[in-house]
Amino acid sequence: MTKSDDSSLDVAQLRAVESRARKLLDLAAAWDRFPTPTEDILKAANLTVATYSAFDPRQILAYIRQKGASAAGHIKSAISKVFGICDSGDHIIHIDNTVGQSKQNFLKLHETAHHELPTHRKLFRIFQDCEKTLDPEVSELFEREANNFARFALFQGGGYAKLAADCAFGIKTPIKLASKFGASVYASSREFARTNTRACAIYVLEPAEFAEGLGFRAAVRRIELSPSFRLQFGRPSDTVITPDHPLGCVVPIGRKMSRPTTVVLTDRNGLRHECLAEAFDTTHNVIILLYPVQALTRTTIVVP
Repeated sequence: MTKSDDSSLDVAQLRAVESRARKLLDLAAAWDRFPTPTEDILKAANLTVATYSAFDPRQILAYIRQKGASAAGHIKSAISKVFGICDSGDHIIHIDNTVGQSKQNFLKLHETAHHELPTHRKLFRIFQDCEKTLDPEVSELFEREANNFARFALFQGGGYAKLAADCAFGIKTPIKLASKFGASVYASSREFARTNTRACAIYVLEPAEFAEGLGFRAAVRRIELSPSFRLQFGRPSDTVITPDHPLGCVVPIGRKMSRPTTVVLTDRNGLRHECLAEAFDTTHNVIILLYPVQALTRTTIVVP
């Protein structure tokens, strides 16, 4: 089953988050610098990253206990899942340094959002400074706001979309732009779809696993759509890709990439479209780019 949307905000919320991120990018003089200067952005926010020889949840717990027993009690139950924590009071963020550098960049900016967004800073104080906890809906909203802040900062507002528009349309472009911005291929691919003027979809799959009787199965982690793709085709409901799925033939088994392969999609009006799908295996995920190339007539013959 795909994860819930981790970035949806209404127009007013998104405008407020992006406005705050834009001011920080201005302060850090980060525009048009590549890869995006994350450390300068943190410096502009007056934040430092805690130093660990290796990320150990016990070290974070020890730090939190110094802040008060109640804070430690609230954090402890979820500490094994924590990738980052922001302590706005001491202007320190704690990041899991065992993950890749590109993910660390995003995590740093995500935690910076909790420091920079006024409502977050007011309510959080290591997210809890007393016996009360945030309402789950508020906590989820804050996470979506922080994700959008990090995304805006990392991809320099519309900077990513402008560069992508000047590149060849294909799976290699988000791979190339990932390294340019200091982002993961996962984040870059999502940004490629969501900001693209062309109709396209990005499928993010979990690594393919052997499935007896099927050959393989790959769970769908996320599906990111460009606005025009969503308008034309709606949101796909796929939760798993197997060899008999239309996209099954493009999943790269035993190789890093698959060539553009023809598939057929039916739009919301019942019209069929010839599409191309191509994929890249990042080791952590399989990224599939899907996009229509022409409408099909009843007499059109498609040869895979």
